[in-house]
Amino acid sequence: MPTTELSALQDWAERFLETNPPRAKSLVMTLFGDAIRPHGGALWLGSLIRLLAPFGISDRLVRTSVFRLAEDGWLSGRREGRRSIYTLRESAERRFARAYKRVYSPTYLAWPGHWTLVFATTGTLNPQTRSELRKELNWEGFSALSPTVFVHPNPDNEILREILQSYGVQRDVFVSTMEQAHDFSSRPLSELVGEYWALDEISQNYHTFIDHFSELPKLIQQCGSMLSPEIAFIIRSLLVHEYRRALLHDPRLPIELLPAGWAGKTAYELCRDIYAATYKRAEEYIMAALLEEDADAQPTADFFYARFGGLPR
Repeated sequence: MPTTELSALQDWAERFLETNPPRAKSLVMTLFGDAIRPHGGALWLGSLIRLLAPFGISDRLVRTSVFRLAEDGWLSGRREGRRSIYTLRESAERRFARAYKRVYSPTYLAWPGHWTLVFATTGTLNPQTRSELRKELNWEGFSALSPTVFVHPNPDNEILREILQSYGVQRDVFVSTMEQAHDFSSRPLSELVGEYWALDEISQNYHTFIDHFSELPKLIQQCGSMLSPEIAFIIRSLLVHEYRRALLHDPRLPIELLPAGWAGKTAYELCRDIYAATYKRAEEYIMAALLEEDADAQPTADFFYARFGGLPR
Protein backbone atom coordinates (compact mmCIF):
# COMPACT_ATOMS: atom_id res chain seq x y z
CA MET A 1 0.00 0.00 0.00
CA PRO A 2 2.69 2.61 0.87
CA THR A 3 4.38 2.08 -2.53
CA THR A 4 1.07 2.66 -4.28
CA GLU A 5 0.43 5.82 -2.29
CA LEU A 6 3.96 7.09 -2.98
CA SER A 7 3.25 6.64 -6.68
CA ALA A 8 -0.02 8.54 -6.20
CA LEU A 9 1.88 11.44 -4.61
CA GLN A 10 4.34 11.47 -7.48
CA ASP A 11 1.44 11.46 -9.95
CA TRP A 12 -0.17 14.35 -8.08
CA ALA A 13 3.06 16.38 -8.25
CA GLU A 14 3.48 15.70 -11.96
CA ARG A 15 -0.12 16.68 -12.72
CA PHE A 16 0.14 19.83 -10.66
CA LEU A 17 3.38 20.94 -12.31
CA GLU A 18 1.92 20.24 -15.74
CA THR A 19 -1.31 22.17 -15.16
CA ASN A 20 -0.05 24.87 -12.75
CA PRO A 21 3.66 25.37 -13.45
CA PRO A 22 5.08 27.99 -11.07
CA ARG A 23 7.01 30.90 -12.55
CA ALA A 24 10.71 30.48 -11.82
CA LYS A 25 11.25 33.94 -10.36
CA SER A 26 8.25 33.63 -8.06
CA LEU A 27 9.27 30.14 -6.93
CA VAL A 28 12.76 31.39 -6.07
CA MET A 29 11.07 33.94 -3.81
CA THR A 30 9.04 31.19 -2.17
CA LEU A 31 12.13 29.06 -1.56
CA PHE A 32 14.06 31.93 -0.03
CA GLY A 33 11.17 32.70 2.31
CA ASP A 34 10.25 29.15 3.27
CA ALA A 35 13.46 27.14 2.95
CA ILE A 36 16.49 29.43 2.86
CA ARG A 37 15.77 32.02 5.58
CA PRO A 38 15.80 29.30 8.28
CA HIS A 39 19.28 28.31 7.05
CA GLY A 40 20.87 31.74 7.24
CA GLY A 41 19.26 33.40 4.21
CA ALA A 42 22.11 32.62 1.82
CA LEU A 43 22.89 29.83 -0.62
CA TRP A 44 25.19 29.00 -3.48
CA LEU A 45 23.79 29.07 -6.97
CA GLY A 46 24.55 25.35 -7.38
CA SER A 47 22.31 24.53 -4.42
CA LEU A 48 19.50 26.65 -5.82
CA ILE A 49 19.80 24.90 -9.17
CA ARG A 50 19.47 21.53 -7.44
CA LEU A 51 16.48 22.69 -5.38
CA LEU A 52 14.63 23.94 -8.45
CA ALA A 53 15.44 20.98 -10.71
CA PRO A 54 12.48 18.83 -9.47
CA PHE A 55 10.14 21.56 -10.71
CA GLY A 56 11.48 21.34 -14.26
CA ILE A 57 13.29 24.69 -14.04
CA SER A 58 16.51 24.75 -16.08
CA ASP A 59 19.92 26.01 -14.95
CA ARG A 60 19.65 28.92 -17.38
CA LEU A 61 16.24 29.98 -16.06
CA VAL A 62 17.52 29.82 -12.48
CA ARG A 63 20.43 32.11 -13.37
CA THR A 64 18.12 34.54 -15.15
CA SER A 65 15.70 34.58 -12.22
CA VAL A 66 18.28 35.36 -9.53
CA PHE A 67 19.87 38.00 -11.75
CA ARG A 68 16.51 39.76 -12.11
CA LEU A 69 15.76 39.46 -8.39
CA ALA A 70 19.12 41.06 -7.68
CA GLU A 71 18.32 43.85 -10.12
CA ASP A 72 14.96 44.36 -8.38
CA GLY A 73 16.65 44.76 -5.00
CA TRP A 74 15.63 41.46 -3.39
CA LEU A 75 18.93 39.58 -3.54
CA SER A 76 22.61 40.40 -3.35
CA GLY A 77 25.03 38.28 -5.38
CA ARG A 78 28.73 37.72 -4.78
CA ARG A 79 31.21 35.70 -6.78
CA GLU A 80 33.90 33.58 -5.17
CA GLY A 81 36.08 32.12 -7.89
CA ARG A 82 33.78 30.40 -10.34
CA ARG A 83 30.88 30.18 -7.91
CA SER A 84 28.17 32.66 -6.92
CA ILE A 85 26.37 33.00 -3.62
CA TYR A 86 23.10 34.87 -3.12
CA THR A 87 21.71 36.43 0.05
CA LEU A 88 18.59 38.36 0.95
CA ARG A 89 19.22 42.08 1.15
CA GLU A 90 18.51 43.69 4.51
CA SER A 91 15.47 45.58 3.24
CA ALA A 92 14.15 42.40 1.60
CA GLU A 93 14.71 40.42 4.80
CA ARG A 94 12.31 42.70 6.68
CA ARG A 95 9.66 42.36 3.98
CA PHE A 96 10.11 38.57 3.87
CA ALA A 97 9.71 38.34 7.63
CA ARG A 98 6.43 40.25 7.47
CA ALA A 99 5.13 38.37 4.42
CA TYR A 100 5.86 34.92 5.78
CA LYS A 101 4.46 35.74 9.18
CA ARG A 102 1.17 35.92 7.28
CA VAL A 103 1.76 32.48 5.73
CA TYR A 104 2.43 30.66 9.00
CA SER A 105 -0.18 32.41 11.17
CA PRO A 106 -3.98 32.12 11.10
CA THR A 107 -5.61 34.64 8.77
CA TYR A 108 -8.67 34.85 11.03
CA LEU A 109 -8.29 36.63 14.36
CA ALA A 110 -10.38 37.46 17.41
CA TRP A 111 -11.96 40.91 17.34
CA PRO A 112 -11.65 43.42 20.20
CA GLY A 113 -14.75 45.22 18.86
CA HIS A 114 -13.15 48.43 17.62
CA TRP A 115 -11.62 49.67 14.37
CA THR A 116 -8.24 51.28 13.76
CA LEU A 117 -8.06 54.31 11.48
CA VAL A 118 -5.01 55.93 9.93
CA PHE A 119 -5.38 59.51 8.71
CA ALA A 120 -2.69 60.41 6.17
CA THR A 121 -3.75 63.95 5.42
CA THR A 122 -2.58 66.03 2.48
CA GLY A 123 -1.28 68.70 4.84
CA THR A 124 1.32 66.47 6.46
CA LEU A 125 2.49 64.06 3.72
CA ASN A 126 3.79 64.68 0.23
CA PRO A 127 1.97 62.81 -2.59
CA GLN A 128 4.72 60.22 -3.17
CA THR A 129 5.01 59.24 0.48
CA ARG A 130 1.23 59.07 0.84
CA SER A 131 1.00 56.83 -2.26
CA GLU A 132 3.70 54.45 -0.97
CA LEU A 133 2.11 54.38 2.48
CA ARG A 134 -1.24 53.57 0.91
CA LYS A 135 0.30 50.54 -0.85
CA GLU A 136 1.86 49.30 2.38
CA LEU A 137 -1.38 49.71 4.33
CA ASN A 138 -3.33 47.98 1.56
CA TRP A 139 -0.91 45.05 1.71
CA GLU A 140 -1.58 44.80 5.45
CA GLY A 141 -5.34 44.63 4.87
CA PHE A 142 -6.37 48.24 5.39
CA SER A 143 -9.13 49.56 3.18
CA ALA A 144 -9.41 53.19 2.05
CA LEU A 145 -12.48 55.06 3.29
CA SER A 146 -11.15 58.03 1.32
CA PRO A 147 -7.85 58.90 -0.38
CA THR A 148 -6.38 59.86 3.01
CA VAL A 149 -8.23 57.66 5.55
CA PHE A 150 -7.55 53.93 5.98
CA VAL A 151 -9.40 51.48 8.20
CA HIS A 152 -8.93 47.95 9.57
CA PRO A 153 -10.87 46.18 12.34
CA ASN A 154 -7.89 44.37 13.87
CA PRO A 155 -4.47 45.19 12.39
CA ASP A 156 -1.16 43.92 13.68
CA ASN A 157 -0.11 47.02 15.61
CA GLU A 158 3.53 45.97 15.68
CA ILE A 159 3.61 45.84 11.88
CA LEU A 160 1.66 49.10 11.60
CA ARG A 161 4.20 50.78 13.87
CA GLU A 162 7.04 49.33 11.79
CA ILE A 163 5.49 50.67 8.56
CA LEU A 164 5.07 54.17 9.96
CA GLN A 165 8.63 54.14 11.30
CA SER A 166 10.09 52.89 8.02
CA TYR A 167 8.62 55.93 6.24
CA GLY A 168 9.44 58.28 9.10
CA VAL A 169 5.82 59.43 9.36
CA GLN A 170 4.94 58.50 12.94
CA ARG A 171 4.37 62.17 13.80
CA ASP A 172 2.79 63.03 10.44
CA VAL A 173 -0.26 60.74 10.56
CA PHE A 174 -3.14 60.34 12.99
CA VAL A 175 -3.89 56.85 14.31
CA SER A 176 -7.05 56.33 16.30
CA THR A 177 -9.72 53.76 17.07
CA MET A 178 -13.50 53.87 16.72
CA GLU A 179 -16.39 51.69 17.80
CA GLN A 180 -20.14 51.55 17.23
CA ALA A 181 -22.07 54.44 18.80
CA HIS A 182 -24.86 52.48 20.50
CA ASP A 183 -26.90 55.59 21.36
CA PHE A 184 -27.75 56.10 17.69
CA SER A 185 -29.81 54.05 15.26
CA SER A 186 -27.48 53.35 12.36
CA ARG A 187 -26.05 50.56 10.24
CA PRO A 188 -23.67 48.32 12.18
CA LEU A 189 -19.98 48.89 11.53
CA SER A 190 -19.65 45.23 10.57
CA GLU A 191 -21.44 46.03 7.30
CA LEU A 192 -18.36 47.99 6.23
CA VAL A 193 -16.74 44.65 5.49
CA GLY A 194 -18.90 43.87 2.49
CA GLU A 195 -18.43 47.36 1.06
CA TYR A 196 -14.69 47.79 1.46
CA TRP A 197 -13.16 44.33 1.10
CA ALA A 198 -13.56 42.01 -1.92
CA LEU A 199 -14.21 38.87 0.09
CA ASP A 200 -15.85 36.94 -2.76
CA GLU A 201 -12.68 37.03 -4.84
CA ILE A 202 -10.51 36.17 -1.83
CA SER A 203 -12.80 33.27 -0.94
CA GLN A 204 -12.59 31.92 -4.49
CA ASN A 205 -8.79 31.95 -4.30
CA TYR A 206 -8.96 29.90 -1.12
CA HIS A 207 -11.43 27.44 -2.66
CA THR A 208 -9.05 26.91 -5.60
CA PHE A 209 -6.23 26.19 -3.17
CA ILE A 210 -8.39 23.72 -1.25
CA ASP A 211 -9.40 21.94 -4.45
CA HIS A 212 -5.75 21.51 -5.45
CA PHE A 213 -4.47 20.15 -2.13
CA SER A 214 -7.41 18.51 -0.35
CA GLU A 215 -6.46 14.96 -1.35
CA LEU A 216 -2.91 15.17 0.01
CA PRO A 217 -3.37 14.60 3.77
CA LYS A 218 -4.83 11.13 3.22
CA LEU A 219 -2.20 10.18 0.61
CA ILE A 220 0.66 11.38 2.82
CA GLN A 221 -0.69 9.52 5.84
CA GLN A 222 -1.07 6.30 3.88
CA CYS A 223 2.41 6.71 2.40
CA GLY A 224 3.91 6.75 5.90
CA SER A 225 7.66 6.24 6.12
CA MET A 226 7.88 5.71 2.37
CA LEU A 227 7.55 9.47 1.82
CA SER A 228 10.80 10.50 0.16
CA PRO A 229 12.64 13.74 1.02
CA GLU A 230 12.34 14.94 -2.59
CA ILE A 231 8.57 14.41 -2.83
CA ALA A 232 8.12 15.98 0.61
CA PHE A 233 10.13 19.00 -0.53
CA ILE A 234 8.15 19.35 -3.76
CA ILE A 235 4.83 19.15 -1.90
CA ARG A 236 5.88 21.58 0.84
CA SER A 237 7.25 24.10 -1.67
CA LEU A 238 4.18 23.99 -3.93
CA LEU A 239 1.96 24.16 -0.85
CA VAL A 240 3.55 27.35 0.47
CA HIS A 241 3.85 28.84 -3.00
CA GLU A 242 0.15 28.40 -3.77
CA TYR A 243 -1.05 29.30 -0.28
CA ARG A 244 1.01 32.49 -0.40
CA ARG A 245 -0.74 33.39 -3.66
CA ALA A 246 -4.17 32.58 -2.23
CA LEU A 247 -3.78 34.84 0.80
CA LEU A 248 -2.04 37.64 -1.09
CA HIS A 249 -5.01 40.01 -0.79
CA ASP A 250 -6.57 38.60 2.39
CA PRO A 251 -7.04 41.53 4.82
CA ARG A 252 -6.93 39.15 7.82
CA LEU A 253 -10.26 40.28 9.23
CA PRO A 254 -11.60 39.04 12.57
CA ILE A 255 -13.50 35.77 12.36
CA GLU A 256 -16.61 37.53 13.77
CA LEU A 257 -16.78 39.76 10.67
CA LEU A 258 -16.25 37.02 8.09
CA PRO A 259 -18.95 34.95 6.35
CA ALA A 260 -19.97 31.69 8.00
CA GLY A 261 -17.80 28.77 6.90
CA TRP A 262 -15.02 31.13 5.79
CA ALA A 263 -12.83 29.30 3.25
CA GLY A 264 -9.69 31.05 4.52
CA LYS A 265 -9.95 29.16 7.81
CA THR A 266 -10.28 25.82 6.00
CA ALA A 267 -7.36 26.68 3.70
CA TYR A 268 -5.08 27.65 6.59
CA GLU A 269 -5.83 24.46 8.50
CA LEU A 270 -5.25 22.35 5.37
CA CYS A 271 -1.94 24.11 4.73
CA ARG A 272 -0.91 23.65 8.36
CA ASP A 273 -1.68 19.93 8.35
CA ILE A 274 0.16 19.20 5.08
CA TYR A 275 3.15 21.28 6.15
CA ALA A 276 3.35 19.44 9.47
CA ALA A 277 3.30 16.10 7.62
CA THR A 278 6.08 17.00 5.16
CA TYR A 279 8.48 19.48 6.74
CA LYS A 280 10.88 17.00 8.37
CA ARG A 281 11.57 14.99 5.22
CA ALA A 282 11.66 18.20 3.17
CA GLU A 283 14.34 19.59 5.51
CA GLU A 284 16.45 16.52 4.75
CA TYR A 285 16.32 17.34 1.06
CA ILE A 286 17.09 21.02 1.64
CA MET A 287 20.09 20.26 3.87
CA ALA A 288 21.47 17.78 1.36
CA ALA A 289 21.30 20.43 -1.38
CA LEU A 290 22.98 23.04 0.81
CA LEU A 291 25.73 20.69 1.98
CA GLU A 292 26.67 19.82 -1.59
CA GLU A 293 28.00 23.36 -2.02
CA ASP A 294 28.82 24.29 1.58
CA ALA A 295 30.09 21.86 4.20
CA ASP A 296 29.30 24.49 6.86
CA ALA A 297 25.68 25.05 5.81
CA GLN A 298 23.64 26.31 8.75
CA PRO A 299 21.18 23.90 10.38
CA THR A 300 17.52 24.80 10.72
CA ALA A 301 17.09 27.90 12.91
CA ASP A 302 14.97 27.81 16.05
CA PHE A 303 12.40 30.27 14.67
CA PHE A 304 11.46 27.75 11.99
CA TYR A 305 9.75 25.56 14.61
CA ALA A 306 7.36 28.34 15.64
CA ARG A 307 5.54 28.09 12.31
CA PHE A 308 1.85 27.14 12.32
CA GLY A 309 1.63 27.40 16.08
CA GLY A 310 4.61 25.11 16.75
CA LEU A 311 6.28 22.23 14.89
CA PRO A 312 7.90 19.29 16.72
CA ARG A 313 11.68 19.21 16.36
